[in-house]
Amino acid sequence: MKSYKGRGIVLHTLKYGDSSLVAYLLTDVWGRRNYMVQGVRSHRGHGSKLSMLQPMFPVEFEGLESSRQQMDRFKELRVGFPLQSLPFDVRKSTMSLFMAETLYRLVRESEPNEPLFDFVWNSALALDTLETGVSNFHLWFLANLSRLLGFRPGNDYHPGWWFDIREGLYVPTPPLHPGSMDPANASLLNLLLGLDVRDLGSLGLNRTQRAEFLNAMLTYYGYHLDAISAVRSVHILREVF
Repeated sequence: MKSYKGRGIVLHTLKYGDSSLVAYLLTDVWGRRNYMVQGVRSHRGHGSKLSMLQPMFPVEFEGLESSRQQMDRFKELRVGFPLQSLPFDVRKSTMSLFMAETLYRLVRESEPNEPLFDFVWNSALALDTLETGVSNFHLWFLANLSRLLGFRPGNDYHPGWWFDIREGLYVPTPPLHPGSMDPANASLLNLLLGLDVRDLGSLGLNRTQRAEFLNAMLTYYGYHLDAISAVRSVHILREVF
């Protein structure tokens, strides 16, 4: 079997038999890739494979490409970078669950996508190290992920304008059809697309504003990608934030 080295972000795992699982990763070398992981309850080195295969955890690996099976295997697997808070902060672990499930449902391409991978990898790092504005992180993530999935706004924003979800454009008056962001949410979308993640604490959004923008973004995603409706962790996200 041919071997290769890469980095990945864990999106999902599925139990397989008594001691194995299938891990779904977004990788820098293959795009989305599936791996059969055997003996996940065995402990070696600094921790078990299972402890590394959690939602949005970064890993580095040496993979074995199989020509006879649908899934590759890991020859080596190690932590991509040390996590400081993601596994221990319930807000961040809830956020990472939502992010990982969103990517698992929406990203299907089995080919390298460097801009997308870099964004996801850096998002995991940013969430882990973020000290303020954690409650707004999922909104920033969705806004900026839309750029990489190919449906960011197609024109410049003007204060007081609406955002037409169907056309993907900021417009001066409410669209006649359903499916738009009001001026408050359109303004926030524009702001998040240009905001440094380290400045999320400056937004000062309340729970209602976050909920309304999240609903607007889910409508926006749903118009382009039906699979967003299958993301179940959004319900947990709403309870926490």
